[in-house]
Amino acid sequence: MGRGTEAFPDMGAHCEHEDCNQLDFLPFTCDGCQKAFCLEHRTYKSHGCPGSEHRSRTVVVCEICSASVEREGGGEDDVAALERHVRSGACDPARKRKPRCPVPRCREALTFSNTATCRACHVSVCLRHRFPSDHACAPRVPVTLPARNGIQCGDRKARVRSPPSVKAY
Repeated sequence: MGRGTEAFPDMGAHCEHEDCNQLDFLPFTCDGCQKAFCLEHRTYKSHGCPGSEHRSRTVVVCEICSASVEREGGGEDDVAALERHVRSGACDPARKRKPRCPVPRCREALTFSNTATCRACHVSVCLRHRFPSDHACAPRVPVTLPARNGIQCGDRKARVRSPPSVKAY
């Protein structure tokens, strides 16, 4: 099958799906069967790839601890993978609970991308309640600094001028 156009014969490729044959200038090469496909037929399922099993990974989510459990090759089903996970001792129900926003009536789970820490009270809240007025912020007691006199602050009126070191006659 020819590639590209007459002007650019080395550019692009025709989709190798039996019903398509579309000229695609940015073709996808399947890593299972090493054939070129268009955007529509690039997935293993859409072109019925015979070599799809060697690269595929299937994951089952545990209902007890919300961990992702990868199925082993050789046709292991979901139930067997979850039983293997529970028997391994890695299944911990305490890991399932995610922290929640402490604002009353807010049930938002605090995740990596949905958490803000208030600079005033240092409480972690969801992004909706990130401003101090939204979460009834009670700032911690600020550290008081010792009183300064005007010389340290740059007050020009309070500065004492020293006499010149050399007298001019």
